[in-house]
Amino acid sequence: MLQQGFGIYALAVPMLLLALLALAETAWPRRPLVLGRFRRWRTHGLFFIANLAVARLLSLVVAVSAAALWAEQYRFGLLYLTEWHWLAEASLAFVLLDFAVWLQHWAMHRFSVLWRMHAVHHSDRDLDVTTALRFHPFELVVSTLYKSAIVGLLGVPLLVALAFELWLNANALFNHSNIRLPARMDRLIRFLLVTPDMHGVHHSVRADDQRHNYGFAMSLWDRLLRTYRIQSPSGPKHAIGLSDVQDERPACVVWSLKQPLT
Repeated sequence: MLQQGFGIYALAVPMLLLALLALAETAWPRRPLVLGRFRRWRTHGLFFIANLAVARLLSLVVAVSAAALWAEQYRFGLLYLTEWHWLAEASLAFVLLDFAVWLQHWAMHRFSVLWRMHAVHHSDRDLDVTTALRFHPFELVVSTLYKSAIVGLLGVPLLVALAFELWLNANALFNHSNIRLPARMDRLIRFLLVTPDMHGVHHSVRADDQRHNYGFAMSLWDRLLRTYRIQSPSGPKHAIGLSDVQDERPACVVWSLKQPLT
């Protein structure tokens, strides 16, 4: 029941946030769009639908929630070795899961077989809230297996695992959005969370920029592991996407789905 009830919020809250951020992008755009909205949004919407279907099929075999329930049933995992207050354990779980996501993202850029999947996300020549939906189903499978294993090994409680997924998705929508934040606000938020300008550096066409700012939520790990970059050497107006895909192909869903195989 908890999983089913939370599933409604896990879909409704990000969709509401996506709509609000899309409206904010029209009022305070950070940069003009190169390919525009219509074709890109259609492609990203189709990615979203495809990934929902893949996630549904995966849930018959493995899922983050199933891993949490398994760990609870067998009292398996790091957190079951502690006797801390539940809030301290939940906070530790959030921090460790966030680092695991950072590490996965780093690996996506370091290993060619993973990069072929992740390059689909980076091939978008614009950066707006819908780019957070642009992940190839191959990457979704890898991500689900990886996060499920981490949740099981850590022994993360079901409610905490579900809350983290919701929090992570909300942050991804925010930091991919095309919103111009006041410079002072951006600096303040960056102390804790990844901002659109910070993540925008990671989406630069410069390969060196793409090896910085891996965080999806917390900015802590990039600072600690020396992958933090305040701004691209190309300046705030740097181009977005991949240097070898500076045309209209990323707006095509068929080309984007075939991209890892080419």
